Amino acid sequence: MKVLYVASGIPVPGTLGGSTHTLEVARGLTARGHTVHVVACAHEGWGGLAGLARPVSSRYAGFYLHHINIPKSAALLSAPLIWRLARALAPDVVIERYYNFAGAGILAARQLGIPSLLEVNALIVDPPEVFKRRLDDRIGRPMRRWALAQCRWADRIVTPLHTTVPPEITRAKIVELPWGANVDRLTIAEDGRLIVNRQSSIINMPTVVFLGSFRAWHGVLDFVRAAGLLLAEGRDCRFLLIGDGPERAAAERLAAAWPGRFTFTGAVAYDAVPQLLVGAAIGVAPFNTAGYPALRAAGFFWSPLKVYEYMAAGLPVVTAALHPLNQVIRDRQEGALFAEGDLLGLAAAIARLLDNPAAAQAMGRRARDRVVEHYSWARHCEELEAILREIVQGAPNEYV
Repeated sequence: MKVLYVASGIPVPGTLGGSTHTLEVARGLTARGHTVHVVACAHEGWGGLAGLARPVSSRYAGFYLHHINIPKSAALLSAPLIWRLARALAPDVVIERYYNFAGAGILAARQLGIPSLLEVNALIVDPPEVFKRRLDDRIGRPMRRWALAQCRWADRIVTPLHTTVPPEITRAKIVELPWGANVDRLTIAEDGRLIVNRQSSIINMPTVVFLGSFRAWHGVLDFVRAAGLLLAEGRDCRFLLIGDGPERAAAERLAAAWPGRFTFTGAVAYDAVPQLLVGAAIGVAPFNTAGYPALRAAGFFWSPLKVYEYMAAGLPVVTAALHPLNQVIRDRQEGALFAEGDLLGLAAAIARLLDNPAAAQAMGRRARDRVVEHYSWARHCEELEAILREIVQGAPNEYV
């Protein structure tokens, strides 16, 4: 198949979770023998008005990459350009990564009679607590109508949890499919260690790692506070924080009370992550949904890449006991769970693994086996391919 994959406003390559997702899906479908064209951007923000004249096209990682450098909030301005690209390429199917202000790929597919799939990573209609939703309600709900139109026009919707999609859309159209990790770039030796170059700065004592966005709902401040509790008990360990975001400065201020025990890398390239995970003993994903109304409204619809990356690296995982996270990481099998927002519980979960390194390593091996079997990008793309073949070979959209 020839696939046009529209990820407007997402930098590819890039350090965002969306960058990783888009790259791995494109690479995975290419590996399965398909011709993939990705529409993304070279960097976040505006690239000048010239960027709206034509995309900057190249080959990257085996697929075709078409950069249109406009911000996500202005993604619909690229609609004429994406329509022309779709008409010229004549793809068998269009995939679009959903965003409030996107939709040009689904629109072009509808206009040109091409089957389409909507990839949904977030709640399509925000809850009333969100300002954007309240504003939309006041002005007659144009954003809601546009979101529902995209859902109705798409032949299928792929999302980790069906509650991301408004109830007006039939559930028969929705396929729940988790995201994943590239397990091939994180190879494990017989002793359970990751086969990459070790970072000497983090292997002298047990290292506990946080990977991801420094935003309130990712729980980075909870991670640093729990680490402080462990250090106050006299535990001899270090903490590595990989990534960046609005809470980084606050996290660094908290960590300053323990000189030499915290390392902040800032944002790093995707290909550098394995080297940073090599010396770790435990991976932590301390999600706290209190600061994210959408997760409170629809349940934990994320399919967090950090959890799958930890598992692929053979690390036991400490995470919040939220459904369906607690189905990915099972307590005392692939790691340890704690009650969301419970700092003492988070610290105790990490401590249990630090105090039982043999058991922790066994959990890490089970985590690796589980992600390879159920949560790899290769597995995701195999299932995605089956969905795409169904809509390409099937009848026109029967769920409108």
